[in-house]
Amino acid sequence: MTRRGIEWLSAAADDPATCRARWKDDPRAPHTFSTGRHFDVVAVDQRTGMEVFDQLRRREMPLGPAMADMGARQVGFFLAPGSRQRFERVLDRETENGPVPAFKYLGAGSCVVAPGPLPLAGDRYQWLAAPAHRPEASPLRVVALAVMLVAAARLIERINRYGEQYPTHEAAAREELAEARPDAG
Repeated sequence: MTRRGIEWLSAAADDPATCRARWKDDPRAPHTFSTGRHFDVVAVDQRTGMEVFDQLRRREMPLGPAMADMGARQVGFFLAPGSRQRFERVLDRETENGPVPAFKYLGAGSCVVAPGPLPLAGDRYQWLAAPAHRPEASPLRVVALAVMLVAAARLIERINRYGEQYPTHEAAAREELAEARPDAG
């Protein structure tokens, strides 16, 4: 995390000076932040969140800070404060013919525990994309996150169905071979 990222994130703390002093002593230390003032957070299960994160990165779509809570097995995506209506509107449009993926929207009145500036690999809280500066309040990030969340949830649902239908790769191969053989007759 850059110095500007530390300044932005610590400014969201109830006591920014205490937060920065704590991080100076222990840059790995997670900290609790109120959401809704400097940022909102969309939290999803880890499997879906990692797929969303990977797809946003690979497709070079707008992505702000993102973190993982390995203990709770969740991923959190930071958005500009007050993004809830746009996020839910895009999510509704993308899920008109299907289920809405599970998520928690943390806005005003909520809080989130975020990693310190320099977490280590085994720490519970990890940055997937640490804040490097004050993130822009881009509506494109909100849209990209909502669209990719729906796509990732559908992909994982298909993978799960495939895993139930074909519990092993041998089962999938047997069915494929049986369909490929011409009938003897």
